[in-house]
Amino acid sequence: MSVFKRIFSKDKKETLDKGLEKSKSTFFGKLSKAVAGKSKVDDEVLDNLEEVLVSCDVGVDTTLKIIDRIEARVAKDKYLGTDELNQILREEIAGLLSETHLGEDREISIPTGKKPYVIMVVGVNGVGKTTTIGKLAKQFKSKGLKVVLGAGDTFRAAAIDQLQVWAERVDVPIIKQKMGSDPASVAFDTLNFAVADDADVVLIDTAGRLHNKVNLMNELAKVKRVMQKVVADAPHDVLLVLDGSTGQNAFEQAKQFTKATDVTSLAVTKLDGTAKGGVVIGISDQFRIPVKYIGVGEGIDDLQVFNKYEFVDSFFKL
Repeated sequence: MSVFKRIFSKDKKETLDKGLEKSKSTFFGKLSKAVAGKSKVDDEVLDNLEEVLVSCDVGVDTTLKIIDRIEARVAKDKYLGTDELNQILREEIAGLLSETHLGEDREISIPTGKKPYVIMVVGVNGVGKTTTIGKLAKQFKSKGLKVVLGAGDTFRAAAIDQLQVWAERVDVPIIKQKMGSDPASVAFDTLNFAVADDADVVLIDTAGRLHNKVNLMNELAKVKRVMQKVVADAPHDVLLVLDGSTGQNAFEQAKQFTKATDVTSLAVTKLDGTAKGGVVIGISDQFRIPVKYIGVGEGIDDLQVFNKYEFVDSFFKL
């Protein structure tokens, strides 16, 4: 299909291919068993394929959509060989994501009219939230933008320390207070500093506790209100970071956070160490929120802009 034209650089595509290797090998191992002894895509093959997709964390709802699309192909073409199944899956999943994924496949863009551009980063503890902030800071700075970090996860000393390490590594200023301080106060100080420093981008870390949805909602709402005392329309983007290695648990995290606050973009991390890469397909399909970034390696440059065609191409690459 023409949609599978080369978009990424060779190095980035190789990193993506490598990052999805575990997911791909697991999927094809299960797929080969699903079609063993079969030459034609029939009801039994489709039932087996449904089980494979669900077991690879694509999600039930998205899996049923994919099966429906393939059934339509079988009805139209009458005879589809199992040797064609891989290509059909590539085409139908890419087509599905084209219909449901909002906007173009591009990173968070920083409009010239909003300065500083405030990104509030949310997500549960352990998903790679602070690391994602550090990698984004590096990407923004490499484009010549002035970046400021705010250590708003004041409930964990480790979170403040980790963000401090990233600030030093990327060489950008960080605003922080002692552990246990009011996160909204940190956000307020961060934005005041950013305005005075004529910064372009502000990345605010937040607490990652999902202990109580009401408390989380109130806490994030308070941080927003306080930020708006300094920058009237802040935050301009609320980026939810999800751990791809948790599979279906990432869906649940997305559901909880989208209920608690107005999430505007997603990042899915830790795909290189897991066989659960199919979760990106399901999340991209099920949530009307664009997946902006995926993490496919430990390196500082391994947080990639999510492109659905490149992702599907790597996932189904033989």
